[in-house]
Amino acid sequence: MAEHTTEQRLAALEARVAALEERASATTADGREAAPAAGGDPFFALNALKERVDGDGGVVFAGVIGSGDDTVEWQQALPTSRLAEEDWSRRAGALDALGHPVRLHLLRAVWNGTDTVAALAERADFGTTGQIYHHVNLLVAAGWLTTVRRGRYTVPPERLVPLLVILTAAGGLT
Repeated sequence: MAEHTTEQRLAALEARVAALEERASATTADGREAAPAAGGDPFFALNALKERVDGDGGVVFAGVIGSGDDTVEWQQALPTSRLAEEDWSRRAGALDALGHPVRLHLLRAVWNGTDTVAALAERADFGTTGQIYHHVNLLVAAGWLTTVRRGRYTVPPERLVPLLVILTAAGGLT
């Protein structure tokens, strides 16, 4: 009887260790849980990147948003050596445009279908029409919004995934 109890305890411990190992393998370096993949590998993108980079490594970001004809698929990859050589200050305008809460709310509203200043002005959280135009013009100048037709705006497909990556990297959206 005692031998059976030992076997049960050992089996339970083995199951707990296996579960802990599985959770540990699905955790990023900063302790967050990695995104699960269809194939079961939570680090599918990282593992693919490791197979393709040389030297000091690289960075890749990608995304698929929507479905059917409205699908946006986008990917960008750069070696870290190229990023280290670039003048990062050239990116200040694009990042600065995202640095205001109202502009982030405007981007989300436009992405969700509110595409005119008049429709945005109906919401109390964006301020006056003049303030909205000010924010929209800054977002257009930085490339985060484009004019579809006169007075109608959209987040350009080639900027949607980078925008969501920046928001993800900024944290709080986990």
